[in-house]
Parts: sequence; structure tokens; C-alpha cells
Amino acid sequence: MEDRSVNTSALLLVFRLDRQRYALHLDAVERVVRAVAVTALPDAPEIVHGIINVQSRIVPVINMRKCFHHPEKRMGTSDQFIIAATAAGTFALVADAALEVLACPSAGVVPSGEILPHMERVEGVMILADGMVLISDLDKILALADEALPADWPKGCAAIGGQAGEGQPGQSHEL
Repeated sequence: MEDRSVNTSALLLVFRLDRQRYALHLDAVERVVRAVAVTALPDAPEIVHGIINVQSRIVPVINMRKCFHHPEKRMGTSDQFIIAATAAGTFALVADAALEVLACPSAGVVPSGEILPHMERVEGVMILADGMVLISDLDKILALADEALPADWPKGCAAIGGQAGEGQPGQSHEL
């Protein structure tokens, strides 16, 4: 069994995809903004919607629905982007809604390895009075994009954003 513990002193940003709640460690989150039009990136991995401009930075937009196997839906103005930074770079994660910031309870969190071995994208499950919240492992989610990159692309998910100025511009996804 995998020995992955959850930092129970962390603050978590809880967000929603359909009816399921997920959480990210707040220390990785820069801000939450309303969804805007996304410019498609040719040949990008499936989990990458495209790119957006965030204060003169080109930021890849990650399709969290694909990451967690939710049915696709058209992005709308009620959707939100969670701008998150990791060692690999800055990314916009598409969510139906950012809900709240919670302190990770010292009890009531089950590490993913105790539930099912090899749950790569979830580091644990927080049990609350009104249901469960899946605590996401952002680095593992972004590793999905690396795995899907063509062999001749540089690895490291930050390289996705570096492709924006090359080749022909992609089409925008309208909101």
C-alpha cells in the first residue's frame, strides 16, 4: 500500500465539477478569476484546453473535467479559472465554481493509499458533515499533460505554454 499522507495543517481551496467537490492546497493558488475565451493550442495534450493571457503571461488552461473523467460541457461565463503555480509553471484550472477555503481537519482525512492503491490524482479524501471532498494532487494532474506530449516536445508541463508563439495561432473557444 502506498504511504502518502495528507498535510492536515493545510488550507484548501474547495472547487466543484458537476456535483463533486475537489480541493487544492491554497499555497499553490494565486487567484480565482472568471472564465474568459481560450485560444486553442494545436497539438496540445487532450487535457489542455488552450492558453489565456494573465497579466501579460501566457498560461495553459487545464481541462479538469478530463483529468477527473467528468463529461464534457461547454465552458461558460459562470465557470471559473483557478490560477495555480507549481514548480512546473503557472496554470489555469477550469472549475464549475470555486466554493470556499477550508482548513484541512486533523481527523476526517483518509490518505488515498488507504482507499485504493495508485490513485495518482487524488492525495486524500476529506470527510465533512455534508459529504466528501477529494484532495487533488496538482503535480500528478500536470504530469498527465507531460505523458500526453509528443516525443519531440520538451517535457515539463511548463513547456506547454512555451509553444504558444510557435506555428499558426489556434482557434479561440468562445464563451
